[in-house]
Amino acid sequence: MCSRTRGLATPRQESYLGGMNDIASEPRRERPRKPDWIRVKAPVSAGYQATRDLMRAKGLATVCEEAACPNIGECWSKKHATVMILGDTCTRACAFCNVKTGMPRPVDPREPQNLADACAEMGLEHIVVTSVDRDDLPDGGARQFVKVIEALRRTTPATTIEILTPDFRNKHEAAVEAIVAARPDVYNHNLETVPRLYPTIRPGARYYASLRLLEMVKRLDPSIFTKSGIMLGLGEERLEVHQVMDDMRSADVDFLTMGQYLRPTPKHAAVAEFVTPDGFRAYGAIARAKGFLQVASSPLTRSSYHAGEDFAQMRAAREAALEKKNGPEKKSDAPA
Repeated sequence: MCSRTRGLATPRQESYLGGMNDIASEPRRERPRKPDWIRVKAPVSAGYQATRDLMRAKGLATVCEEAACPNIGECWSKKHATVMILGDTCTRACAFCNVKTGMPRPVDPREPQNLADACAEMGLEHIVVTSVDRDDLPDGGARQFVKVIEALRRTTPATTIEILTPDFRNKHEAAVEAIVAARPDVYNHNLETVPRLYPTIRPGARYYASLRLLEMVKRLDPSIFTKSGIMLGLGEERLEVHQVMDDMRSADVDFLTMGQYLRPTPKHAAVAEFVTPDGFRAYGAIARAKGFLQVASSPLTRSSYHAGEDFAQMRAAREAALEKKNGPEKKSDAPA
């Protein structure tokens, strides 16, 4: 999975994470107290309940719930939800993520249209669609992403589409080609952390393979916006974060998100540091200086947080840059 965390870890997750990080054998410690800037109000609004009811009625999973996103109250009250396709069970067990691990159910052929119908009912101008890792499928689930994009274009053509995909391990070339051909407006794939921490935090993935995926999207269709994010507070060093920014810019990534890692359970990787809001602002300023079209950097930033507003700003920034370079008569040919 490419976004973050829910519920208690399964026995399989516990043994896997214990084996990778030796966390299970450590004495249980109290969780560090969250600073005030991390705390959010419990979701209680009528809009939240309406969004929850609609997701249930359509049989859709959301990363908002599966990842215990701290922004769920705010987003769902505005009828913004990030739908997680291909079920709610992941074939991997990353040390930061609490989405359940196991053998997933068969792909639901009704899911793409159900998702499109829910999007139309909510009147979304911009939708974010993500998925669990499906290493059990020959295409990693790429075809389901394509079907979702096609259903959305048919059902609610004015909605802009942002996808957040896994890395399609060992099959990313065919997967990315198929998805790019369906022309989402934004292709997001999160690097999650610095390369030094991959063996313990994201052991099933490879940093440079993820970079190549993002680079491939741009090579196949430069008009599609690319986006990637990392979590801070896992023990990364400042210069390592700067290097990740440089790597992303080398892959021509347009949009960088940075948010605070929050430990979902005591069995997951510990929080090494709560980065202050000022620290996030400093990272954001450096990222903008490196040339990203859009940067979101704050403790509560998540991949899809304020995604619609950020997309509008990013598209305007690209058009302004093109106009400055080529004159007012030239406009971006990005998907509308």
